[in-house]
Amino acid sequence: MDLKLTEHGFLVSTSDWNESVAVELAKLNEITLTPAHWEVVLFMRDYYEKFNYLPNTRIFVKAIANQFGAEKGNSRYLQNLFPQSPLKYACLIAGLPKPPTCL
Repeated sequence: MDLKLTEHGFLVSTSDWNESVAVELAKLNEITLTPAHWEVVLFMRDYYEKFNYLPNTRIFVKAIANQFGAEKGNSRYLQNLFPQSPLKYACLIAGLPKPPTCL
């Protein structure tokens, strides 16, 4: 699969995203997608479509808690899914732009 990526590994065009692209982006970042990952990835796509912006980490965790409950909406749970940076890698795999608060 020939993906056009930014220097940080995000899709150049969010319209290039589909589930196969998500799987490839996850592989490139050594993440094996589970149903728990998909839940967060698809949530982020819906969030971005609804609000047209990406949250900071605190709002991201709170939004996950509001949608899926406190057992999933906490930093420990999200860190287990995306060890390097939950918000950054959830957005990257979701085919969204790099969150402005991520380095």
